[in-house]
Amino acid sequence: MVHRLPIMCLVLALLPLGAGAEDRLLRLNAPAALRDTGLLDYILPRFTLKTRVKVEQVPEPGAADLVLGDEGRALFEGAGQVWHMALATDDVDAARFADWLAGEVGRRTVLAYAPEGTPLFAPPREVAKAPVEVRFDGDAERGHEVSRAKCRRCHAVDDASHMSSIGSTPSFGVLRSLTDWSTRFAGFYLLNPHPSFMIIDGVTDPFSDQSPPPIVPIELTLDELEAMLAYVSRIPAADLGAPIEHQ
Repeated sequence: MVHRLPIMCLVLALLPLGAGAEDRLLRLNAPAALRDTGLLDYILPRFTLKTRVKVEQVPEPGAADLVLGDEGRALFEGAGQVWHMALATDDVDAARFADWLAGEVGRRTVLAYAPEGTPLFAPPREVAKAPVEVRFDGDAERGHEVSRAKCRRCHAVDDASHMSSIGSTPSFGVLRSLTDWSTRFAGFYLLNPHPSFMIIDGVTDPFSDQSPPPIVPIELTLDELEAMLAYVSRIPAADLGAPIEHQ
């Protein structure tokens, strides 16, 4: 028995690390266009070697834990399209593979795949999003009248009111040139100094006797506000020129 002990230790040492432990399984679906490039045969063994998670390629997306195709997060571009990744289940190993593939190591592995010396894949190109046109369905003509009646005290609301406004207050044209002009106008009564003298019917609280407004309050209905937004949406933005360049 004493002589057999070293032999048994040697046998155990020669067994693969973790032998007897069942490797975990991840089911992956990808179309033939991606499989035919050989990329999956290149990257999947590397993931398995690192994590001990085996990846089985299944033919149907409905049987997969993770799908590579046209939907989900954009990963890389090649073989004629941008390839996306979508988790189909809440499997822990699928989430682990998704993190690996979208992370630095997985990304480098994909981009390094060059079976004939030329890389087949590249990072996905960013697609410029078309600007969203903001339109309002209120009565623009009424909005012009409301603006002249209730905003001209401080703002130039059109060309004819430039001389009657406060010089340090931006005109409607200047405000219209801002990228967030619609948000500013839709909630202008919340931006200082408007809360101290604005009343929006059915929205703002009335002024108390203890804190009266410093000037005659301006009252506005939601219909009038919608009309103002329609008017402002149709006026040209002021040309502010090129930004100042510091030498």
